[in-house]
Amino acid sequence: MLNKLNIVLANKETYVEEKLTRIEKIHKQLGQLTDTNKKYDLYQHLYNEYKNFSYDSAYNYAKKLQVTANQFKDPARIAFAKMELGFTLISSGMFKETLETLNGINLKDLCDDNKIEYYFLKARSYFDLSDFDRNNDYSAIYNPAGIRCIDSAIALSKPGTYDYYALRGLKDLRTGSFDEGIEHYKELLKLKNLTPNQFAVSACSLSYIYERKGMQDRSMELLIQAAIADIQSATKETVAIYKLADVLYHKNDLNNAFIYIKQAMDDATFYGARHRQVAISSILPIIEAQRISTVEQQRRSLVIYASIITVLVLFVIAFAYIIFKQLKKLRIADNLIKEANVSLQESNQALEGLNRNLSTANKIKNEYIGYYFNINSIYIDKLESFQKSLDKKLSSKRYEDAQAAIKSLNLENERHQLFHTFDKVFLQLFPDFIDKFDSLFHKEDKILIAEGQLLSTEHRIFALIRMGIHDNDRIAKLLGYSVNTIYSYKNRIKNKSFITNDEFEDQIMAIEAV
Repeated sequence: MLNKLNIVLANKETYVEEKLTRIEKIHKQLGQLTDTNKKYDLYQHLYNEYKNFSYDSAYNYAKKLQVTANQFKDPARIAFAKMELGFTLISSGMFKETLETLNGINLKDLCDDNKIEYYFLKARSYFDLSDFDRNNDYSAIYNPAGIRCIDSAIALSKPGTYDYYALRGLKDLRTGSFDEGIEHYKELLKLKNLTPNQFAVSACSLSYIYERKGMQDRSMELLIQAAIADIQSATKETVAIYKLADVLYHKNDLNNAFIYIKQAMDDATFYGARHRQVAISSILPIIEAQRISTVEQQRRSLVIYASIITVLVLFVIAFAYIIFKQLKKLRIADNLIKEANVSLQESNQALEGLNRNLSTANKIKNEYIGYYFNINSIYIDKLESFQKSLDKKLSSKRYEDAQAAIKSLNLENERHQLFHTFDKVFLQLFPDFIDKFDSLFHKEDKILIAEGQLLSTEHRIFALIRMGIHDNDRIAKLLGYSVNTIYSYKNRIKNKSFITNDEFEDQIMAIEAV
């Protein structure tokens, strides 16, 4: 709540400007009038704007109300103007002059509502005199006189109205009937359409009762709310912020206490409230002296802390220099380690590549050694069987049968059988070779495999390359083609691929064996 009050206080000039703008509009209207009746109403309007804002201006328009009322020769208006003057006088601390003015009013000329205001002003004059004098002998005279005036006002008030609760609450406050006072002020604060000034006065009065009953937090909360209402309504004739400063001083919140007591003095000076200035002057120097003492103590502490921090900073700088030197050495060592790590990583990658190649080579070797012995065994058995058959035919001189047997040899079929076995063994080693090979071509350029074959001639050429046979002459002999044919196959395949010719064989060699 104090933070909210400080925000409102920081914007106080905005609220003052709003009030001054309203006053300026009324002044402009007044300058355009010649009708005395309307002038009287505008004087009343201006008086209401100034009554809690500026004593001099309020006094000026209260006098103008009197002059205008005298021109009308209207007893009711004359009495009312005197009462408005009385409010201005008491607000500035002129108690004697207030009572003289109020005693000069003929009560018969006032309506009941104005009589209530009359008795209230008179009671306030007696109570303020009692508080200002602080003398038991005079308080014994003034307080009962004030209570009698309050009783007269209550008799004229309607139960449930603002005047009724405000008067009952004030009487309870002055007579020490605090429990009843709390109830009356609570009911008052529940009323709708309270003006900011009515709320501030009522909250401040209830705050005093809570303070007397030892309910400090609730008391301070109401003081803060009252101070906020005073600032927002640009009220300068105020008590709340002065009381709040006093409470905070006793709570040792010197910063806020000093801000608020200065604001209270500024408000009292601006308004011209002499008795407020006197009251504030009694506490302002104490708060200011205590604050200066605290600031001086803080300054001494800051000097000590600054000295300690300076020494620590020097130590930090020295350690920072040493650490910087060490870090520099560490960075050099770190760079050497990084370079060694990079070299090791490169070596590891090379070894991994070699290991993969060796592993693949071992798999190929193992598979094809088995394949080699199996094929050779088959062909040796075939040759041995053919030799025996041929020997029998020649021994029995069946030369025509021997010649027919020789002619029955189908070498082309044997070559196809050889390729089929090679393809089968190769695809066991590289089951995804065809998919990986085809992925190097656009869909329309993929190599088709004839029905009944596992690999096409083109696939077989690059299968031999994947096995490490790169020499065109060796590939030609293994497949039964000329070197030029193998060269043509290879160039045609590479040109179809979307991979560059230089990278094509690298992509083939990257196909992994399982």
